[in-house]
Amino acid sequence: MSAVHQLVAGFRRGDAIGNEAVRIRGLCAAHGVECRIWCPPDTISPEDRGAAESVRRLPAAVRPDDVALLHLSIGSEANAVFRALPCRRVVLYHNVTPPRYFERLAPGTAAVLRAGLREVRDMAGAAHANWAVSRFNAEQLREMGYADPKVFPLLVDGRFGGAAPDPAMLARLSAPKRDNLLFVGRFAPNKRHDRLLRVFRAYRRCAGPRSRLVVPGGYDGAETYHALLLGMAGDMGLRDVFFPGFVTDAELAACYATASAFVCTSDHEGFCAPLLEAMAWRVPVFAVAAGAVPETLDGAGVLFDPAADEATMAETIRRVLGDPALREAVLRKQDARLARFRARDEWAELKEVLDLP
Repeated sequence: MSAVHQLVAGFRRGDAIGNEAVRIRGLCAAHGVECRIWCPPDTISPEDRGAAESVRRLPAAVRPDDVALLHLSIGSEANAVFRALPCRRVVLYHNVTPPRYFERLAPGTAAVLRAGLREVRDMAGAAHANWAVSRFNAEQLREMGYADPKVFPLLVDGRFGGAAPDPAMLARLSAPKRDNLLFVGRFAPNKRHDRLLRVFRAYRRCAGPRSRLVVPGGYDGAETYHALLLGMAGDMGLRDVFFPGFVTDAELAACYATASAFVCTSDHEGFCAPLLEAMAWRVPVFAVAAGAVPETLDGAGVLFDPAADEATMAETIRRVLGDPALREAVLRKQDARLARFRARDEWAELKEVLDLP
């Protein structure tokens, strides 16, 4: 029987691509299909060394009837290995963040992203089939010359981070009682944490000071941006802003369990899995309609025009949270969206992507 080989640019549990690779491997194993994850050895997190193998050893392991699935997200040694594999090759595109967001704060990252975009363009024609995790991403592939890109929505663990909440984090975020506004995501300028801080300031003005902003997420490689945001929060006089950094599954569960609202002000998202996580925790979602966010929400949550001002956004959040009937109406739409997402036949979809019998 054919084996499936997943190639990723980097591997770390908790990352959306790493999580999807693990999910695909689990689906394959449940249906008797061998599946391995391959990655450049210097980009496998130390705690995950046993979960992924060096992509440099893949050419010797692949057979002509195997399938290689490249999670394409940036320039990588894995891309060059993928192009030369003598088997069926499938691209699954996760998006490359536009370099313009990093030009001022992280010019080195911007250069890496520019090179990555060139590499993605050069990969057009390298695969037998092209897929993307959203229509937004598929359209980008089409614009870069990829033939007939189709959509395979991101696979997310159906538990949606269903770990038991960490007691220490739960206690920290529960007392004193506050409206906790939550956003989950790595620190990157396209996520627009600066705008999130302004929304939070406006929320405190219209809803009162008994509120807290909770923003878990790693900032490796974005230390300057992270420091800038800390300074910005201080200049605004915002004391109840909590940036815990990268958190465990249990700590993340505590963040969702204590959240009053999930607020996403990002300018650019290729999918944004935390939107679905927030729905699973029955947290009302408020988001700027940018990138793939409207597609992921699919009629759920509260969407803001990208040009909306922060005071209007804050007042909308206050009104929904302050009106039990309105809040429940938002949650019912989110419940319906989540039910549609969970009703997917993931194995049938994956077999189509991989062209498995």
